Parts: sequence; C-alpha cells; structure tokens
Amino acid sequence: MRKYVVAIVIYFSLFFPSFPVLAQDTVMQISTIDALVAGLYDGTMSCDRLLQYGDLGIGTFDHLDGEMLVLDGTVYQVKADGRVYTPDRKITTPFAAVCRFGVDDTITLKKGMDFKELEEMIDTSISNKNLFYAIKITGTFSYMKTRSVPAQDKPYPPLAEATKNQSVFEMKNVSGTIVGFRCPTYVKGVNVPGYHLHFISDDRARGGHILGLETDTGICAIDRCNRFFMVLPTEGEAFQKVDLSKDRTKDLYQIEK
Repeated sequence: MRKYVVAIVIYFSLFFPSFPVLAQDTVMQISTIDALVAGLYDGTMSCDRLLQYGDLGIGTFDHLDGEMLVLDGTVYQVKADGRVYTPDRKITTPFAAVCRFGVDDTITLKKGMDFKELEEMIDTSISNKNLFYAIKITGTFSYMKTRSVPAQDKPYPPLAEATKNQSVFEMKNVSGTIVGFRCPTYVKGVNVPGYHLHFISDDRARGGHILGLETDTGICAIDRCNRFFMVLPTEGEAFQKVDLSKDRTKDLYQIEK
C-alpha cells in the first residue's frame, strides 16, 4: 500500500542562489493566506520565478491587481475590468500556489451541479482528505459567476474591505477551464481549507475567482499532492510586523464566498 506523507518545508528567504528542484506532487506556495487577508499585497516573487515551481495554480498580483490563474505554464491576469491579460513575467505576486500538474484521477462531470455539489462530487472520489489536491476541470458551464478585485493603494486595507469594491462577472453557456486546489483543514491560516478555484474561458477573454457555477459537460482531473513547500518573504517590514496569531476564519469565509 502506498503511503502518503505531507512534507512541509519552509524556506525563509526568497533570495537563495538557485531554484530548488521540487519533486512531482508538490504544492509550492508564496506567503500565507492570513498575511494576504491582513492586507500584505506587495509582491515578493516574480511570475517568471513562480513558473520555475509549477505549471498550474492560482494567486494574485502586486497591489492585489486582479486574479491569477496559471494554466499549462502560462500566467493569466483577470483584472477588475473583466478582461484577461498575459502579464509581463517580471510582475510580482504576494500570494500564489502552483504545482507541476500530473493526472492521478479523472471524473466526468454531472450536468446541472452547482458549486457545492461539484465540491461534494470531488470529495467522494478523494480517499485521503489530509493531502493536497490540485484540480483542473475542462468543460462547458451553463452558468459561471466570478470576481476580480481592483489594485489597491497604500495604506492597504484588509482583504475583507478591498473585496467590497470587487467586480462581479456572470457568464452563460461558457466553455473554459477551472484550476485550483483542495487543501486539508489543518492548513487554516496558511492556505484556504477546502476548495479555492479560478476560471478562464477558452477564448481567454473572461475569468476570475469562482463565486458560483452550474455544470453542463466536462472532465475533472485531479493531482494528488503529498508535499507542501512554502516560501516566506523576508524583505521589508510588513511580514515581520503583521500579527498572524489572529483567527481570520470569518473574514476568509466572507472573502472566498
């Protein structure tokens, strides 16, 4: 029987001289979700460097300028104007998670499922809920509701305040790809427990952080990840001074939903 061990490796510097070679089935993350919720929006890693660690993932950009989606090794930026951009790879990110995606399991989507039913369907196919899972869903959706947040100015507001000015987009009968992660419950404060998913349309014109959906047809591919690698920022004083002892669960739930 194959055994899975979650290995958590934290590197406290972004400036080690060379890129570590990460094994397959490794989720690499920049900073913590609670730091982002607290308002730490200054980018600390370039998109170019991010792609050294994975070809699929999600995150945001410097100053919280839109939603990030990494698909097949390309970084996409869904801004608050509703458009999808391919940003300069020198642009930085304050928070992101990526992996080198490999398919372990596939599930055929059922027609007419909402977001919660989709999550429940995936959950029933997962045998070990204490691991990380990368998700890639390709298909057609009769309804898709997404959001993006405009770039913020200093002094940065907490994320719950910033999302009050979010742009919300609704799409019907749209084909595209969902990417993201299902994280175990014990990562509360580090990442989003449960599902965190972003969407991009096939024509690369629309997308964002998913708030709601209804499935039509499609395939869900799942990559089981038993390693977790986190890079924490050391430059500047923001991360040093932020109080990460607070329980921000309520704010995070409000933001994600």
